[in-house]
Amino acid sequence: MKRTRISPQVIRRLPRYLDQLDRLIADGAVRVSSAELGRQMKLTVSQIRQDFSCFGKFGQQGYGYNTRVLRAEIASILGMDRRHTAVLVGAGNLGRALLQNFGFAQYGFRMLAAFDVLPGLCGSSIAGVPVYHASELPAFLAENRIDAAVLAVPQQQAVQTAAQLAGLGVRAIWNFTNQDLHLSDPNVLVESIRFSDSLLALSYYMKQQAASDDRKLEEPH
Repeated sequence: MKRTRISPQVIRRLPRYLDQLDRLIADGAVRVSSAELGRQMKLTVSQIRQDFSCFGKFGQQGYGYNTRVLRAEIASILGMDRRHTAVLVGAGNLGRALLQNFGFAQYGFRMLAAFDVLPGLCGSSIAGVPVYHASELPAFLAENRIDAAVLAVPQQQAVQTAAQLAGLGVRAIWNFTNQDLHLSDPNVLVESIRFSDSLLALSYYMKQQAASDDRKLEEPH
């Protein structure tokens, strides 16, 4: 695999390729061409070939891509074969929903534990994941190798909790707090999910669409 720096846009497209290949494999497709993959994903053939060329040579001239081989290659590039370990910090409504509905194991993450401060949650389990009191987090991290933490605490607790996780050796945080995290340790990776950004982007496009429809109605016939 090449060791060149890959643009974030390419990395963001890899999961889309993975999902599409999963659908093709489920439908029994053994191979797929760049043209067909591009048609299905609304991407150009050139874009697909450029994306894949960042990681080496996939496929064969005149044959296309073996769907299972390409799927395995992309999964490896994305680290899905690394068997990451993770904990959830904040097992409220959002955290509980993630444990119950998101397939962490499907993407190569093994959720070992969840942590919260509510007495009613501590000592229980959610989707087979044991829930401990937040005060037990340092001891748990000292005894278990944890690659990543899913952060779903209230927004006002986000910065302090993230700093605590970084200080305890966690090197990757999936942040659902709607709070920007600027940690002093540059080696800690933070991936922030902001539902409001996506919803407001949708709102913007809806407004533009409505304005376009209004202009069409006002045009003389």
